[in-house]
Amino acid sequence: SGDTTGYVLDEEVLARSLDDLKAAVTNPALPVFEIDEQLSVLSGRIPGDLSEKISNMLTDFRKKCNESAGTDASLRFSSESVEELLSAHANSIEDLSEKAAFKMLTTPLSEAVTPYTKSKDGSTPGAERVLNCFLKMLRDWIFVERWFYETLSYADAVDKLRKTEKSNYESLLDVCRAHAQLGSTSKIVNVIIGIIGVALTGTPSTGKQISILAGAESLEATIPCLSEIGSMRGNDAYADVALAARKLLLMESMPSLEDLKTKTLDAVKKLSSGSSITADDMTTDHLPIVDVLHPLLSAHPAKDEQLALLEVYSRYLYRTFTFKDVEKSTEHDLIKFTFSNSPPEGLFNNRESIICIADLKRIISSGSLTSLAEMSESGSDSNLQSLDKEDSIPPQTSRTGVTALLNKVDDISETSKFEAILSKFPQFGDTLAKGNAGPVNDLYFVVSNDAVTAAAAEESMGKRCQVILSECHSLLEKAQVRRVTFICNRENLDDVDENVSPAIFSYGHSQQFKEDSLIRHLEPNLAHNLDLPRISANFSLKALASPWTTDCHIHMYKVTPKQAALSKDPKASKAPRIYCRAISILREFSSSSFERTLVDALNAIDLHSLESKSDNHLFINFLGDVENTVLDPVEVERVVGNILQSHGERVSGLGIVEVETRLVCSLQKDSPSIALRLVASNPTGYVQVMNTYVEASNEAGNDKTFKLIGGTKGSLAGTGDSSWKGLPVSTPYMLTRPFDAQRKYALRASDTVYCYDLPALFEAAVEEHWVGLAAKGWSKAESQVNTSTIAAKRTSIIAAKRTSTIAAKRASIDLRGGQVGAAGQPGMVMYTTELVVEKKSSAPASGTWNMQDYLNGDLQLVEMNRGAGANDVGMVAWIMTLKTYEYPAGRQLVLIANDITHKAGSFGTREDVVFKLASEYAREKCIPRLYVAANSGARIGVAEGVRKSFQVAFKDPSKPENGFDFLYVTKDDYMRLGSARKEIIAEPFSWNGEEVYRITDIIGSEPDLGVENLKGSGLIAGETSVAYEEIFTMTIVLGRTVGIGAYLVRLGQRTIQKESDSPIILTGYQALNKLMGVDVYSTNDQLGGPGIMYPNGVSHMVEPDHLSAVKAAVQWLSYVPSARGSLLPITDVRGFDSIERSIDFTPAPGTPYDPRALLEGTENDDGTWLSGFFDKGSFTETLSGWAQTVIAGRARLGGIPMGVVITENRTAEAIRPADPADLKASEAVIQQAGCVWFPNSAYKTAQAIRDFRTEDLPLIVFANWRGFSGGQRDMFDEVLKYGSMIVDAFVSYEQPVFVFIPPFAEIRGGAWVVLDASINAAVMEMYATAGSSRGGVLEANGAASVKYRTKDLIKTMHRLDDTLKTLDAKLGGDLPSEEIVSIKKEISNRERSLLPVYEQISVQFCELHDTPGRMEAVGVIQKQVEWSQARSFFYWRLRRKLAEFDLRKKIVSASTVGHGVKSLKPLEASALIKNWYAAMGDNKVEAWDNDQAVLTWMADHNQDLEGKVEEYKKECIVQEVYQVMSSVGSGANTGGVGVVEGLSRALEEMTSDEQNNFKKILKDTLQL
Repeated sequence: SGDTTGYVLDEEVLARSLDDLKAAVTNPALPVFEIDEQLSVLSGRIPGDLSEKISNMLTDFRKKCNESAGTDASLRFSSESVEELLSAHANSIEDLSEKAAFKMLTTPLSEAVTPYTKSKDGSTPGAERVLNCFLKMLRDWIFVERWFYETLSYADAVDKLRKTEKSNYESLLDVCRAHAQLGSTSKIVNVIIGIIGVALTGTPSTGKQISILAGAESLEATIPCLSEIGSMRGNDAYADVALAARKLLLMESMPSLEDLKTKTLDAVKKLSSGSSITADDMTTDHLPIVDVLHPLLSAHPAKDEQLALLEVYSRYLYRTFTFKDVEKSTEHDLIKFTFSNSPPEGLFNNRESIICIADLKRIISSGSLTSLAEMSESGSDSNLQSLDKEDSIPPQTSRTGVTALLNKVDDISETSKFEAILSKFPQFGDTLAKGNAGPVNDLYFVVSNDAVTAAAAEESMGKRCQVILSECHSLLEKAQVRRVTFICNRENLDDVDENVSPAIFSYGHSQQFKEDSLIRHLEPNLAHNLDLPRISANFSLKALASPWTTDCHIHMYKVTPKQAALSKDPKASKAPRIYCRAISILREFSSSSFERTLVDALNAIDLHSLESKSDNHLFINFLGDVENTVLDPVEVERVVGNILQSHGERVSGLGIVEVETRLVCSLQKDSPSIALRLVASNPTGYVQVMNTYVEASNEAGNDKTFKLIGGTKGSLAGTGDSSWKGLPVSTPYMLTRPFDAQRKYALRASDTVYCYDLPALFEAAVEEHWVGLAAKGWSKAESQVNTSTIAAKRTSIIAAKRTSTIAAKRASIDLRGGQVGAAGQPGMVMYTTELVVEKKSSAPASGTWNMQDYLNGDLQLVEMNRGAGANDVGMVAWIMTLKTYEYPAGRQLVLIANDITHKAGSFGTREDVVFKLASEYAREKCIPRLYVAANSGARIGVAEGVRKSFQVAFKDPSKPENGFDFLYVTKDDYMRLGSARKEIIAEPFSWNGEEVYRITDIIGSEPDLGVENLKGSGLIAGETSVAYEEIFTMTIVLGRTVGIGAYLVRLGQRTIQKESDSPIILTGYQALNKLMGVDVYSTNDQLGGPGIMYPNGVSHMVEPDHLSAVKAAVQWLSYVPSARGSLLPITDVRGFDSIERSIDFTPAPGTPYDPRALLEGTENDDGTWLSGFFDKGSFTETLSGWAQTVIAGRARLGGIPMGVVITENRTAEAIRPADPADLKASEAVIQQAGCVWFPNSAYKTAQAIRDFRTEDLPLIVFANWRGFSGGQRDMFDEVLKYGSMIVDAFVSYEQPVFVFIPPFAEIRGGAWVVLDASINAAVMEMYATAGSSRGGVLEANGAASVKYRTKDLIKTMHRLDDTLKTLDAKLGGDLPSEEIVSIKKEISNRERSLLPVYEQISVQFCELHDTPGRMEAVGVIQKQVEWSQARSFFYWRLRRKLAEFDLRKKIVSASTVGHGVKSLKPLEASALIKNWYAAMGDNKVEAWDNDQAVLTWMADHNQDLEGKVEEYKKECIVQEVYQVMSSVGSGANTGGVGVVEGLSRALEEMTSDEQNNFKKILKDTLQL
């Protein structure tokens, strides 16, 4: 097994080793040698009689072996007898300890015997023994390679391994050393798989050798190993061995050929007994009868049986036709039958508008379909005649078929023999008139003995048949034969499968009975259903062997682009690709039938996966009884899409770029049938994009075209590829699909997706978000309706219309807010419109817009539905409407993305303008702005015109290596570049007697050459910083992002980074290596990959792939309002959680625990779920890689989204990696205690609070901090600065903030300072768990050591202890000195004995100063809360606060009318609401703290409160005007004039009715 763990074994040694192994395994004395070896060790240690018996058995067998000299194949050592002897002796020992000792002693001997008892084949006694060795080798190899095949980067794999094997460096080194020899070890594994394959299937992969594993009992144990090896992908080194494993597994799972023979013979017996068989009998089991035709003909020479076989085969061939009237002729060894075509499908007129499926049904019901047969009569079949299409013959035409049995092809070389067969056709003897459809009959020859043995023999056979037919051309014409087919036996020409189909040669009338090699070996009446002409137009085809599938209608082709096609598309790949064509004949279409055919096809492609790894194509054509196939195309599209999605990873892994499905069906009973084409592609590698077409007639009515059904998901979401729209159905397959070049470039440049594929990722992410929530049991109710009256009433106040400026801005886009749920997932979950920069109509007409146009204000951003790839700027933006669970009516966001295929995704000034305007557009609408980063930083360019013209002033022109003085241009070039174009600045200079112009500055004529790009970078950097403060911003890093791209990541703050090939860097590693003069770094990931950016907090989340990153973004958005300042997305928790429940999880005092269990719950040891504070499954953590002593994230409380920060109470590790540039550096692992703020965790806390603020989320902090770490290192690392940032973050917070001390937690010292509610009393409140929480300056132990010193303890002892009191009293008397000394000694002893308990008393005394009771009494917390009821309490408190904050914002806004009236502060607004509460009805001020009561009051008096706000606003306006009008001095006149002029301007904007109404109010008020 060492050979699979890194030791090199060359091919010669490997071959010799295998020969030795075979010799040993087949040696009958092998078990004797091994048992004898173990027995010799036990000599004298086991009973003599037992040893003697075994020795005698071994001796006798050796003697037999010597006597036979290896010629007796039946010779086999009875290992079972040895096993029985050992077992019998062990059972005879009565003492249990002695029995156990005996078994332990003989264990090696038993283990040596056991494998030989499991080898059932006498020719290979060592089969089980060697199988065990192979299994160990495979498992060892898998253990090594498991670390590497799942990870593309070797460095990442080693890092993962290093973290797992922290202390076992020897094991780590062994794994790496073994993997280094992957090329050698994979060859050994391949050999082992081959040997296992021979034993498992009984079919050797090469040759006919006997397996050395034959008879091994544990062969099935290899299946798990083979399965894992077969799944190894991602590295070319694994391709061969993985394919070998998959081939073996596929062959092992195939049905038996004998089963097929049995089923066929059953049908033959039915016919022989006079029973009939139907087409259903031929198709039910989907078994390829043609594969067993020749073997059965050989095995059953009786004429009646052979003719019955021909009938079964003929019925099988014509199972899609109407088959009847069978006649048998034993004289000519043939059968004759009649058949007719099934009704053809109808065709839509291409001019018909098909916006949706409803239009399909309307057109069908109106009867405006063209019959395919009618179309073919007009000559439309000419372009497809090479395949003699069956559907060109009217369905009512009676046709004749003859299937004849020949011994050899030459049997019909005589014309008379051939003529006798042709006489069976009614037209031959003029008994039936010739029809208008031309030749309609079919002739089959089944050749039993002329076997095709090689490729050359195939060509020879094809020519022989063609020669015979050419001599009988006139006879075939007379018989109206449309096609002649020869079916010959064929030997295996490929090692894929031993059971191969026969050789089939077809000769059509349309080709003068010359063979069409395109359909060789295909069933001719089905061949036209493969659409082969569409391939052959641009590709050369080579048929590949196909495995025997359950359908056996899988046809594989290796296709190579033709030179003519490459000349039209020179950028296309010249590499071969795989085209798989599958036909499935069904009586009823279903999801299982489609999936079965798809899996068969994928298996077939998989077996040839080494032939091509990209640009492969799969076509599936479903045939059947179209008259009875009634299907809904919407349901078909759903079924096909879902199944393809479930197999999406495998489809992408096989390099299949397109799956095309054709299906003929009827939309309703008795309606004409139609042909649907569903074209699915996966351009991103993650998302299936589906387009549905219906086959329609063209405008001329003489050909079929692809008619796109509009209104599908792909077209509406902007994610579809409608490249076939309007093209003829016979259109050749293109060498490249639209945007293939861009996708490949994006993948190659930065392992990212083409920017125009991003909408498809978002669509898939939203759909999976819906699916994921449904799987969690989320309710689909329209809105949350609590059974309590309070909950029902409070909705109106929450949903009240806002009057703030922000609310006005978002009015057009806030499609749904407040409490939401979903009635179900909508059919369309996304709509997309591109945002395009254009010049304003008023702007001066000129060429392409530029930065100067932006600075002049001549540009605008317009919404436009234009095709993908229409951009001429490397920055693209969209306005997207996502129908999420939280916003089923839709929420909008702006998506901005680099186009990495445009100038490497670099930032030029035009890219900066697009980014700037799109971001401003998002800010104007107050909607989220997402940026997908994949770029190469600021653009760098050079003046190409100058580069082609400049000259060099060398110091010595004859020796340029000595250097140069300056660069210059000639006078003529200067006049052209400098004077005319201003591309350079130069000064005249005389050099070598010639007047030249020395270049001092190069300006250039090309745009975006250098520093102007940096100015643009500054523009968007500032924009991103502003956007973060005003709206929700997020960056999704899906590729490398450099320079300004990296700054945009950080300035946007929230970042999701893809796990691989997505570094966030300032400078590339190559540039740094060049700067240092040595290759220090090997990848950009070492500088800015997730291993750097996740632990340092730049990246909030890390996801494994593109789709996961987008899904994480959609999940994040689910917590965020649709627009800044709008209502929170409150979801319905019914179905998976309830609001009024208690919290089950309670931490144990003094025991560290995972704080996440406090938030989201956990399972206990017996699997019982213990609920947490938040809704089950709603917590999403961010920044988890950074500063792990603090946990931050988002969760829902009763459906309300909240930000959450909680303390980690366990010790965490902070790892500082070693910089490869510093040879002395080493990795530093810093242990950080729980419940303490360190510099990084303090910064993380502040950062999280800032993020929550700009997401408008209420916040709860579960506080359990003993303080800040104040050691020298942490003080140097600026813990004071970052701790202060927490206060700054709280000060600017606007939503409710709860600081809550959870059970058995505490806040001490400086930690309390940065969390106290007085920091921002308008929004912050503090609470503590009743009984178990604590708060104070110092911990009780510390406080006691300072405030309860030993002298204080002694005073307390003397005050409380009776003994000491008595002794003190004695000292007070007049006592002798000796007695006084004695008493003092007693007192001292007593004090010493009491000191420990009084120290505990002092701690308890100090701790009682820190209880929640005292905290509430002195007013530092709002209230004590029982932990079990905390969820319910904070839910209602939060609902009340949200409603209160909403109302007070209106009041504050109402007071903001000018500088004359001071605006109310939030707390003053709350006080005003409290006064209104006390003044209305019978409310008592004491009930103000009852959250549910206040919510009820606000809901009941919603209209009254709105009126009071308006009245208050009016009063503020009155006060403002009064202040202006009553100003002293000149200000009075100015104020009066200003008021009048303001009224005048307002009147100008009013309508006449509004003016008259205003004048009346003015007149009545002023009594004019």
